[in-house]
Amino acid sequence: MSWLLNLYETYEANTDLVGKIAMKHNEQEYTLLPVSHTTQNAHIEVDITEDGEFHSAAVIDKSDASTLIPCTESSASRAGAVISPYPLHDKLSYVAGDYVAYGGVIKKEEPFVSYIKQLENWANFPYAVSKVQSIYRYLSKGQLIRDLVEHKILYVDADHKLLDKWDKNAEALDGARPPIFSVIAGEQTSAFVRFNVYSPNKLLTKVWKDHEMYDSFIRFYSSQLGEDDLCYVSGKTLPATDKHANKIRNAGDKAKLISANDTSGFTFRGRFNLSHEAASISYEVSQKAHNALKWLINRQGKTIDQRVFLVWGNDDPDIPGLTEDSFSIDPVPVAAKKKIAFTHKEFADDVAKALDGYRNRLASSANKKVNVNILILDSATTGRMAVLYYRNMDKELYLDKLTKWHSTCVWLHRYRKDDEGNFLEFYGAPATKDIAYAAYGPRASDKIVKGVMERMLPCIVDDRIVPSDIVSSAIHRASSPESMEKWEWEKTLSITCALISKQKVGFNVALDSDNQDRDYLFGRLLAVADVLERRALGDETRATNAIRYMNAFSRHPERTWKTIQACLQPYQARLGTKGTYWSKIIDEVASRIPIDQFNNKPLSGLYLLGFYSQRHELYLKKESNEAVEAPN
Repeated sequence: MSWLLNLYETYEANTDLVGKIAMKHNEQEYTLLPVSHTTQNAHIEVDITEDGEFHSAAVIDKSDASTLIPCTESSASRAGAVISPYPLHDKLSYVAGDYVAYGGVIKKEEPFVSYIKQLENWANFPYAVSKVQSIYRYLSKGQLIRDLVEHKILYVDADHKLLDKWDKNAEALDGARPPIFSVIAGEQTSAFVRFNVYSPNKLLTKVWKDHEMYDSFIRFYSSQLGEDDLCYVSGKTLPATDKHANKIRNAGDKAKLISANDTSGFTFRGRFNLSHEAASISYEVSQKAHNALKWLINRQGKTIDQRVFLVWGNDDPDIPGLTEDSFSIDPVPVAAKKKIAFTHKEFADDVAKALDGYRNRLASSANKKVNVNILILDSATTGRMAVLYYRNMDKELYLDKLTKWHSTCVWLHRYRKDDEGNFLEFYGAPATKDIAYAAYGPRASDKIVKGVMERMLPCIVDDRIVPSDIVSSAIHRASSPESMEKWEWEKTLSITCALISKQKVGFNVALDSDNQDRDYLFGRLLAVADVLERRALGDETRATNAIRYMNAFSRHPERTWKTIQACLQPYQARLGTKGTYWSKIIDEVASRIPIDQFNNKPLSGLYLLGFYSQRHELYLKKESNEAVEAPN
């Protein structure tokens, strides 16, 4: 229950944001839902006058379809043929009193009867606002579809029945395809209608954005709730519920985290007679906890194949996530820094400074323990969702763990892009999603990616070693540059080096000239051969022999090096006296490998570190020489 309690406390700490619309990166709106409210995509908007008369109607564009609507326990989870109306906005079959007259099919009782009765009770409630009363007065006339047909929102056939679909016969009768058939997937009868109140004298807030409407329904519905019971989450005696929210990850999500409909068949595995005997949760806590979870997922959750990765603080939701790379925490490219932090200690200081802003927020809560919550959700079926991972940590401990990860699993990367599409250099840890792509390729299924992301969490939170199969797979892909485009291979190479540096403490991007490890030295040899041939090729973009033979070199270094060295001779000749410099480096590096170790034993991942560092060192010297030779 601790995750529910922390979600409930998060809602209570952010009540000032309830009902306030925010925008996601894809320009979709979201908000912290009020209690007893949910969201629904509407198709038709109907304006009612303050006197309860029809004013106008319009088909809603898909970009504006999301609507915040009041809901009851039963309507929020209705399914199939169950008659359970939403209190205000709903489908045509509920809100239109003339639904049957225009060809609507009713299986059991008429939904409009239940809907209008419930709306009447709200309209007559002492705290009902005038907008509810205006809408009730209009809908009680039972002529909604007639008005929508007259105003060319809905369309009927020759028998004055609603059209099932737009066909040639309808086109011959009414002309061009109407907008309503572009926004609904099925028949016109499936259209969802939202209502607004229009005034010619003053500008009124939209009904679904009106906080007075929210408060009015909350007070009305609170008076309708059932018996009190002990809430296992809050410890208070409050009205309980056994119907909990869905639509947790998105508007179409039917999976529930809490469900108790096992009243037949297994009947709670024979352990209980009634659901509340297992656990009782109050309606208020359930609503606030679920609404806080929806808000957090929209705000900062990472979703891969319906698996949600979420990190937040109860009092301060803005916590750096576990799945992000170092650039997301400290978005300053290498070129913009005065010095390049190519040692772990220097970079650890940079990361600590970037996280100081989060630590400083603790100053105002010095006497209060501040926690961070880590939550992973997923569903195996369409109706059930599970908490796969939950962890509650002290905020200082969490930031310490994050700092260590972002200062130990580090390397120099060049795959990030700026707003103009140019590649940026940044030094730090890769994102867990990018680690999955480096290990299993960009075409890896979402199932594999989310699995890797979940397995990487203990490496960050508990400082465990990176799983060996992930590292091995990344090394294998980084050793096969011919199987991918250059930018993808460079990304895979730098991420793999970061994973290896996490395992092999003490390795940095800066070249370690004193390192006598056989695999590291072989990697340096390969890098010199690559740069030598690249200089000789000039503007040619084809792959060098060192790159082409890289995979074979990793498995049979001594035999493959003979082939690469033979291929280098024409390029050394082309460079002339300049080639002598490269030959000296090759001789110097090769002389450090003991004779008994210059063999075909497969190379470990350390050769990639030697390759990257040596190549980087040579390119830095080239840039430095060109800067010196450049005219003032």
